[in-house]
Amino acid sequence: MATKLWDKGFEADNYIEDFTVGNDKELDMELAVHDIDGSIAHITMLSEQGLLPADEYEVLAEGLRQLRKEAEEGRFRIEEGVEDIHSQVELELTRRYGESGKKIHSGRSRNDQVLTDLKLYMREHLASIRKSAAGLAFLLLDLSDRYSDVLMPGYTHLQIAMPSSFGLWFGAYAETLADDLRMVNAAYDTVNQNPLGSAAGYGSSFPLDRERTRELLGFADMHYNVCAAQMSRGKSEAAVAFAISSLATTIGRFATDCCLYMCNNFGFISLPDEFTTGSSIMPHKKNPDVFEIIRGKCNRLQSLPSEISLLTSNLPMGYQRDLQLLKDITFPAIKEIESVIAMTSFIAGKIRVNRNILDDPRYDLLFTVEEVNRLVLEGVPFRDAYRQVGEKVCAGTFHAEHSVHHTHQGSIGNLCNNRIREKIRKILPDTDNNGIFS
Repeated sequence: MATKLWDKGFEADNYIEDFTVGNDKELDMELAVHDIDGSIAHITMLSEQGLLPADEYEVLAEGLRQLRKEAEEGRFRIEEGVEDIHSQVELELTRRYGESGKKIHSGRSRNDQVLTDLKLYMREHLASIRKSAAGLAFLLLDLSDRYSDVLMPGYTHLQIAMPSSFGLWFGAYAETLADDLRMVNAAYDTVNQNPLGSAAGYGSSFPLDRERTRELLGFADMHYNVCAAQMSRGKSEAAVAFAISSLATTIGRFATDCCLYMCNNFGFISLPDEFTTGSSIMPHKKNPDVFEIIRGKCNRLQSLPSEISLLTSNLPMGYQRDLQLLKDITFPAIKEIESVIAMTSFIAGKIRVNRNILDDPRYDLLFTVEEVNRLVLEGVPFRDAYRQVGEKVCAGTFHAEHSVHHTHQGSIGNLCNNRIREKIRKILPDTDNNGIFS
């Protein structure tokens, strides 16, 4: 049986161990490549600092690169009896290269090791989320351009209010995603700091070069105070959670709109039959299950900040085992938002727009404000114009002119979609017009 990194000659009770470990080993496999990258950077620094002989460094670095290849190909596993990914990596190196393999842990604790792994993992996925969310925003802007002249009802209190357009609707969600991308950027910046070298949260007597590992791992900055580095566990996940929740809020509202607009009482949009589901009893049904599941997943993701806050809010300084449970929460949520964005991008492109919604006379009252404004522009005081139109509505004599004359920035007649595209590019300067990172 493999020994644990903390082995002192006794075994933990199996019942206690099973409870405290949970599914952590399965989640640890998500960190395999990142753990190996962190180890390569660490031993490179150790060698440069004279803490690891050059000949041993070369052998271990090559061994780690080989393990990384095995991990990428799915051939690397945590064995029965091995505690975690860090132990498995060290065990493999020791098997293959003898006592030298045990030296990769010098100057490290599992605390700063897992912190590094997590930050690399979250940074990678935030970059992916940022890319796909930007792609969704640009897709919605393209749809906004395509349907810019197609009018639809606007609502307040779920009552018809004023004319809107599909250009306005699609574009609104695109620009709201731009705000969400600011949240993703903030999470990315929070995560993108090097904790390696903080050890168990109180530093090391080894002459470590933490700036060097920052450089090797591509972190933009460093957690300088070693206690602050340890305290970033939970803070980083919270930042990611708020970014995910923000995206989920926007996408969930879009899905809700789509569910309403596909309802026969609205009939504003539809999907091709193959993207709907039916009923076991009602032959006519074409249900928007895809949007309902998107909405449900988004609603669930919006609980993420609260769940992390409740887990971490009363913890004292220093590592506590409670923090292990953060992986249970954040890893599935990260995959969920990635899946939701991908599906929303896929299905949004399939939406069919009804170009003749306002032919129905039930929507005539949408144009009362247009009539009030027309009278005001002719010199009638606003309150008088409002009363005149209101009296016609009450008498049933209001006649709607189905036209709008909006010219100000961001209105039906002046969507400013190119300005929104510019905004997204400024938020994400390393993306092109299609949301692709250079």
